[in-house]
Amino acid sequence: MTLDKFRPYVSRFLDPFVTGFDRVGMTPNGVSVIAFGMAVLAAAAFALGGRGEPTWYAVAAALVFCNGWLDIVDGALAREQEVASAGGDLLDHVLDRYADIVVIAGLAAGLEDYLLGFLAVTGVVMTSYLGTQAQAVGLDRVYGGLVGRADRLAIIGLVGFLAYPLAGTTLGGFSIVGWLLIFLAVVGHVTALQRFYYSWAALD
Repeated sequence: MTLDKFRPYVSRFLDPFVTGFDRVGMTPNGVSVIAFGMAVLAAAAFALGGRGEPTWYAVAAALVFCNGWLDIVDGALAREQEVASAGGDLLDHVLDRYADIVVIAGLAAGLEDYLLGFLAVTGVVMTSYLGTQAQAVGLDRVYGGLVGRADRLAIIGLVGFLAYPLAGTTLGGFSIVGWLLIFLAVVGHVTALQRFYYSWAALD
């Protein structure tokens, strides 16, 4: 289960955004920074949603989808402007990791459940780390496993929209956002282990 493999098929939908950013003189790095800003705003909205105003969950969900979309646009813009570079790739990945961290921190802050937040964020970070560490040891970058970043953002966004009408509803003592954090924690670490196993086997 990974949406990353569908990236090549969304290219035609990127064209209007790439053209628009190019016309106003926006650089790929600038788009990456805007995408990170969307993640920070999403984190704040998730925290507000969990503290008693569920409308903010819908706002957070929309911002998460904006972050994910811009994360695709920045690469397409770099190719269009013919400025793709190792430095841009580094900045993109660093901001993506910070974006993952702040969004999960916002989810956990809204519930005031920092243990679940810790377990979720370590699973997410390790998933991303194993994906790029494979490349560092001479393999291709690994995007596979149960849940990649595109899947994760889609799930977080969907749960954000559902959390608005389901505010106050619990199952087994956890709200839908609580279950989201449990899901991210479990599946994140499982995906990281899958990527480790794949890389380990490929090195033999």
